[in-house]
Amino acid sequence: MDELGTRAAALAARRPRDARLRRVGTSRAGAPLWLLSVGHGSRQALVVAGPHANEPVGGATVLRLAERALADPRLCEGADATWNLLLCLDPDGSRRNEAWLSGPYTLGRYFRHFFRPGFLEQPEWLPDGADSAVLPETRTLLDLQDELRPFLQCSLHGVDVGGAFVELTHDLPGLAQRVAHTAARLGIPRELGPYDTLYWPALGPAVYRIPPPRRGDLAAAITEAAVESTWFHPHPYGTVTAVVEAPMWGVAAVEDAGRPADAEAALRSVSRKLRDDTRLLEGILARVRPGLGTSPDTARLLAPVDDYLLVGPGLADSWDPDLDQPAARSLPPLDTARLTALRLAGRRVALRTAGLLHQLVTASGHDPAGALPELDRLIDAWCADYRDGCGARWIPVARQVEYQARVVLSAFHLATRRAPARSRSSDSGWGSPTAVPMHLE
Repeated sequence: MDELGTRAAALAARRPRDARLRRVGTSRAGAPLWLLSVGHGSRQALVVAGPHANEPVGGATVLRLAERALADPRLCEGADATWNLLLCLDPDGSRRNEAWLSGPYTLGRYFRHFFRPGFLEQPEWLPDGADSAVLPETRTLLDLQDELRPFLQCSLHGVDVGGAFVELTHDLPGLAQRVAHTAARLGIPRELGPYDTLYWPALGPAVYRIPPPRRGDLAAAITEAAVESTWFHPHPYGTVTAVVEAPMWGVAAVEDAGRPADAEAALRSVSRKLRDDTRLLEGILARVRPGLGTSPDTARLLAPVDDYLLVGPGLADSWDPDLDQPAARSLPPLDTARLTALRLAGRRVALRTAGLLHQLVTASGHDPAGALPELDRLIDAWCADYRDGCGARWIPVARQVEYQARVVLSAFHLATRRAPARSRSSDSGWGSPTAVPMHLE
């Protein structure tokens, strides 16, 4: 986080006429939220990095986008555009992931240091609507959207294990072809049936339409992004929102459109494993919870554990072909890509829960229930299933960044065709001094 702020401040200092860095908000723990803006055009593009704490690559992507916007006049003056780059929406959560960011990049190290806050503490979601949003990070993003009224908003996300895909609030014809070209050039698999978009319409291979928000219970919100979100908040301004997902570990089978030999048998296996894993983790939590204490830090780690254990059984039931659930939506036709995505998603729920429990017990300083050796065995076995059973392979950071940057630029070029120029009233304040870097705040 410190390096991100320092590099952004250095860039703004190097090109003060074309770039500025300003503090636009403050996190719950008092960390500054920085916005790096490049250009003076009337049309505003907003790019949000770090909306999920465990997805760090967006920070490097926004710096690369800033450098390209400064180097290529077609991206600012030529498009009458200003690039507004939010360095990190959840700096508090992102700091908690720094233990694995220095490498080595192994699945075991990642999941043992994984952190992502509970659903109600993730700043992009608006479960009670925009007017009731209480997180300062959320309010900062909402205020930015209302100030800028961007023609394009890009939210930079990361898939821990899987493939690349894009979610859109409006169709951008031609984006699927550009995503395919970029992914092929960089050797990144596209996810042709991601769990996140299981029931969403496809706009093209690996590009999906985000449905309008609807009210639902918490479990549905966590698993389907069904609630109102900051993706849709600027919709009245004509904003196109693109959620750009880049994988950290790629799995080739997520782009295999072939028919599996026995889809129902595969579904039974996936649902049974998730049900058994959830039951096992519930037992471990029951053993260790009495010794964890009640500190705010413990509560922050327990919230996502409770979320994952809440949704696990429901997911397993919804995938089980032997359960008769008249009210449930039927699964779409299952090719190898979709079955692989379900397998990855079920294992992800279990691994994240185990990693968080590992941190909780380690932080407590004692393990009377003997949970740590058991959690270590589970994490090692489940990571081996990702690595050996699914073929998960680490994608170098430089390729993750380049993929995200190229997809954002593709969305930018396509979105400019449908966005009229605006007045330049949003240019006010360009004479303000450069902000103090994050690590000196």
